[in-house]
Amino acid sequence: MKKSFFRLLSVAALLLLLLRPSLAFEGARNGLVLWGSVVVPSLLPFMICSNVIVALNAIHILIFPVRRLLHRFFCLSDAGSYTFISGLLCGYPMGARTCSEFMDKNRITSREGRYLLAICNHPSPMFLLGYAADQMPKSIPVWLLLISIYLPIFPISRAARAYYGIREPEPSVSEKGRSSHSFDESLMDSCEVMIKIGGYIMIFSILALYIAKLPLPGPGQTAVLLGIIEITTGIKAISETYSSLSCGLWIGAVTAFGGLSGIFQTKSVIKNAGLSIRHYVVWKVFHSLLTIILFILLSRFLPLLPSG
Repeated sequence: MKKSFFRLLSVAALLLLLLRPSLAFEGARNGLVLWGSVVVPSLLPFMICSNVIVALNAIHILIFPVRRLLHRFFCLSDAGSYTFISGLLCGYPMGARTCSEFMDKNRITSREGRYLLAICNHPSPMFLLGYAADQMPKSIPVWLLLISIYLPIFPISRAARAYYGIREPEPSVSEKGRSSHSFDESLMDSCEVMIKIGGYIMIFSILALYIAKLPLPGPGQTAVLLGIIEITTGIKAISETYSSLSCGLWIGAVTAFGGLSGIFQTKSVIKNAGLSIRHYVVWKVFHSLLTIILFILLSRFLPLLPSG
């Protein structure tokens, strides 16, 4: 049944591409420009450095300043702490990729891996400060967007720990004697993942452009739908459609969710580690809802923003 559905879907997609080749060309070009100008420069260097750090067994050096805090507040092992940090600083889908890799290499347990997938995959501060914040009205302070997206990680962590049975940090696995990869191997591994990400960005950019041409009831619904599909295209559409608080609210919501493109990118990097993409989607929806609630509360009870 599932295979039959995807067969029909693939045939329908091919026919759609043949009927509107100009839209397909423009969408593919937009996706590749986005990949080459934003995603590769912001993600590939971090991915290469992360691979090298893991290969050299230098995780403990990087996490040393925050090790105790992450153990106490998030109940993470050393390798789990590194996964959390890499996902937070590098952005989608670096956290999920590191989580999957560490599970494959038995650096973290399967239970901690499932818990980590709920809290380690987020938009990077570089993306929020360099792109998302630039699309918001100047009347909305950047800190409101950052707090609304990152603060929900704490209640999500509590809920995920309870669900997966994490009561204390998992025992750290010794890194001595592990085989190291060369720099060339780390580079090629990172480039392979980047090509997968680029393919998904191109596909969903084409889909977003087709949806943008549909006669939907209103531009607001179209903009939010684009954000649910692909966050970069959606954020731009939201900024051109909404104003003031509504613009910041929807930008925060779709960014926290990560878009369907981000979900498929995550699915491509978790491979066969035993992680559930369905669980991941549920946690991202929960995160998006918390972001919306927090944004509304902060904008209402802190008299820093003009209404409108």
